[in-house]
Amino acid sequence: MYYRMLGNTGLQTSVLSYGFWATFGVKEGLTDQAGIDMAKRCLTTARQAGINLFDNAETYGVPQGEAERVMGEAISQLMQEEPHLWRRSDLLITTKIFWGGSGVNETGLSKKHIIEGTRASLKRLKLDYVDLLFCHRPDPFTPTETVVRAMTDVVRSGQATVWGTSEWSAQQITEAYWIAQSKGLEPPLIEQPQYNMLARDRFEVEYAPLYQAPYNMGTTIWSPLASGILTGKYNNGIPTGSRMTQKGYEWLINILDGHRASGMLKRIADLDVWAQETLSCNVGQLALAWCVKNPNVSTVLLGATKPEQLEENLKCLAIVEQLTDAHLSHIDQALGNKPASYQGWGGAGMRQIHTI
Repeated sequence: MYYRMLGNTGLQTSVLSYGFWATFGVKEGLTDQAGIDMAKRCLTTARQAGINLFDNAETYGVPQGEAERVMGEAISQLMQEEPHLWRRSDLLITTKIFWGGSGVNETGLSKKHIIEGTRASLKRLKLDYVDLLFCHRPDPFTPTETVVRAMTDVVRSGQATVWGTSEWSAQQITEAYWIAQSKGLEPPLIEQPQYNMLARDRFEVEYAPLYQAPYNMGTTIWSPLASGILTGKYNNGIPTGSRMTQKGYEWLINILDGHRASGMLKRIADLDVWAQETLSCNVGQLALAWCVKNPNVSTVLLGATKPEQLEENLKCLAIVEQLTDAHLSHIDQALGNKPASYQGWGGAGMRQIHTI
């Protein structure tokens, strides 16, 4: 494992991290303790490999918040059983606020919900504070200044060390940043976007200026395997028990159908053959290594439900060292979806100096 600075936070994160979206708190057929025990096994595998960031959200699990409760109980037990491995000072634990319940004031980024949602999450996680607190989505009904002030209150009260955003536009992030700077408040320092071989435009183009000063935004990317599509397991249908068969994830089927219609699944299958012949890895490990290779990725969130899956994903670190510019160019050509590069800040359309 190796580590990167998480933007301007001063924190170092492992380049691979472990998330609880669609992992624990959602599986039917597991007793409460069985689910906690399996979570402990996965968490231990991650920690022993050097992973130090663990991600959650108030909306994860069934009922909502169950994933936080399972993770909180699992880590609490591990702290007692293996205190040398689970020192709180060496961990980065995150959660996200937006979808907190069915009531009209239990959703969004009002100051009321940010305060109440954070307190409820900390209670489920059995923590005094989280290291990273994300606004899970932008809220079109709450003024940005209200959000910045509320998140500043949470950080300065000691319930979070830094705050950030998830799936906000670059314009929304910069608005929040400069409101904070102009009013002496805490700015957003991190973003959690989707990023993978099939979803590139926002991360590589829209966010490009945010990786530079003064923002130096850190990123904790989700769905690096495109919800399993980049493992190739959906190339010939939807396997029983896979994520796309779970209640609440039906929307993924439409995405899969779109990739099948465009011929992308065939390209993924061909890329799998190339990866095995060229780099001795499968396409899933290649997809993870491809994400890590991008220096603007602070950490890649993994979502395995079994230790064996996590161990398989961790092998991608060996592939990162092997990836050359020629390999990356081949991947771009094989998938045919590389976005046009960012053209601002000195790119096309800017003033030029002409000399004779």
